[in-house]
Amino acid sequence: MRVLAIDTALEACSAAVLDTEQGGILASKSIPMVRGHAEALMPLVARVMSQATLEFLELDRIAVTVGPGSFTGLRVGVAAARGIAVAAGKPAVGLTTLAAYAAPYIAADDVTPLLTAVDARNNQVYMQLFGPGGRTLIQPRLASLRDALRAAATGPARLVGSGAAMIAAAWPANERPPVVVDPARAPMIDWIANLGAAAAQAIALPKPLYLRAPDAQPQDAAHLPRR
Repeated sequence: MRVLAIDTALEACSAAVLDTEQGGILASKSIPMVRGHAEALMPLVARVMSQATLEFLELDRIAVTVGPGSFTGLRVGVAAARGIAVAAGKPAVGLTTLAAYAAPYIAADDVTPLLTAVDARNNQVYMQLFGPGGRTLIQPRLASLRDALRAAATGPARLVGSGAAMIAAAWPANERPPVVVDPARAPMIDWIANLGAAAAQAIALPKPLYLRAPDAQPQDAAHLPRR
């Protein structure tokens, strides 16, 4: 299976091409960035497709991270994936950033609990808790730092994601500390490609997973009354 993977959900603009029959990743590139994903993504996609010596019509599917993450970044990645999928006549699958963060750690150790956390600001995180076998114990949600600490401190824990350092810094002194803390600002694109190959094919095109409403709201007070 040939998969184009795209990630613009957090603090990187990334793309990779995977060919499961040719031994793995054919091309991969990740550029750290907080903003500017819209301008950087399509040239980056063109570069990895060229390095992989593939045309879009030769792909079997497109995989994209759908969130949680930056509102703007999510829209950029999802829109690009949907556009490529429609133009090439290929299916697209959406993957959460939380699952993408978890994938390499669960592959290495599927027994120790794992909390993936994305910094949502204001002492909040987007989080998901995984247990033995990679089973989801707590579904993706927006949680306070206190609730995330309570979930992670139930046993020996690994903390992964852009919110991991924040949780580790607030860890109770009387609790056994986490065994791993990886504060990566974005998940690894190669693992997103592999998850995309393994994912069940979706019926509908992917759409952003926000988990909360945007901070910016319409200013109704500025509207003039109709006559």
